[in-house]
Amino acid sequence: MPLPFLTADRAFDTADDVALPYDDRDRWRRPYRPGPWRVGAAALLLLLASFVLFAAVIIAATASVSSAGTVFAIALVGVACALRLLRMGVWVSARGLRHVAFVSTRTTAWDQVVTVRTVQQPVRWLGLPRTVQGQALVLDRRGRTAQALPPLLTSHNADFLGRDQLAFDRAADTVEAWAAEYRRP
Repeated sequence: MPLPFLTADRAFDTADDVALPYDDRDRWRRPYRPGPWRVGAAALLLLLASFVLFAAVIIAATASVSSAGTVFAIALVGVACALRLLRMGVWVSARGLRHVAFVSTRTTAWDQVVTVRTVQQPVRWLGLPRTVQGQALVLDRRGRTAQALPPLLTSHNADFLGRDQLAFDRAADTVEAWAAEYRRP
């Protein structure tokens, strides 16, 4: 079963001369692949959920059904968390820009976007409180300051830590190209 949220469109990898190589621009898509840290964390969560599901089967066979149902629900929460972890990131379409976090999703229409730019600044390492010097893709919206919004992408988040700098640059350039094409001046 293909999982479209796991892969970026391969057209970006093959078309270097076209900034926005997508056929259906109304569909939400992530312009980059999920990084190794994000995929690894989701895989560990799914592994843990499989053990908990196995425990639910054993509990159902030996103990009460209600306690097995509780353990089964815990496993389902683990699977849902792993899937949400894989969906996190920046998604673009002709309608706007969507920043998906673990517990929230913020969608900004292109007419509300002032600029999308890459800046050199201290960024969080894997989303933890520790900061390091890196690059961040920031969004400036009408009526909001850049400090009020968290960065869309950073060079040290779970998608780009452990990858070459070129991966972050291509993802940032693609989001900037979408913004340049669809935002109002």
